[in-house]
Amino acid sequence: MNVYAKKGLGQHFLKDKSIAQRIVDSLSGNSLPVLEVGPGMGILTELLLQRNDISTYAVEIDHESITYLRQHFPGLQHRLIEGDFLQMDLNTLFPSPFAVIGNFPYNISSQIFFKILDNREQIPEVVGMIQKEVAERIACPPGSKTYGILSVLLQAYYNIEYLFTVHENVFVPPPKVKSGVIRLIRNEVKSLDCDEVLFRRVVKTTFNQRRKTIRNSLKPLIGDKALPEHPLLAKRPEQLSVAEFVELTRLVGVFKQQAELTA
Repeated sequence: MNVYAKKGLGQHFLKDKSIAQRIVDSLSGNSLPVLEVGPGMGILTELLLQRNDISTYAVEIDHESITYLRQHFPGLQHRLIEGDFLQMDLNTLFPSPFAVIGNFPYNISSQIFFKILDNREQIPEVVGMIQKEVAERIACPPGSKTYGILSVLLQAYYNIEYLFTVHENVFVPPPKVKSGVIRLIRNEVKSLDCDEVLFRRVVKTTFNQRRKTIRNSLKPLIGDKALPEHPLLAKRPEQLSVAEFVELTRLVGVFKQQAELTA
């Protein structure tokens, strides 16, 4: 039995075992449970199960893949979960920290990383293969045109490495773009030195109008009232580091408080 790749699920099955081995070897493990997201036909799963330093779990939304995996990897047993990773309560599934690995579907890769971000205290390590452009965006430093919302939000809490590029011809069916493998390792930041909810709003608001200066791009968040003079306000969002976004968030927070008091 083979699994038919479903376009609606963004499935592109990796067929090159040497690349699969490189991906699996990129995961340090640290004796943590490992959750594979979207195992498909199990090319990573097989190699993960061969590692004695980790306990492998897998979550798959495609029932056809679930049937295939149960037939070919009986060792997974109850650790194969049928369901939608994006909808799962990860704290209930994993009461202790765990790592994440996978050949993530292109069409939901950003949502997967936002899910990881929301569960960052549970997930100290991630190795993921995604669309090359998205991988580069997540890993790139400030100053690049590809630097964006995911770059800032993930780099606030993770050290990120772009590991290697994967070409289209090693997938069935081949995607129209290249893939990139990245690794995220949780950094030492327990909390940011600002309102973290406001931080996310500031990052999203400014990048949604990235061609404007920070001063102008913040108007949807603060209204027409003028912010005080500050060097950061003359820059564009792709020029700001995580630390500068934290500083900007504190500035916006103080301004909003003062505006509320004088309203």
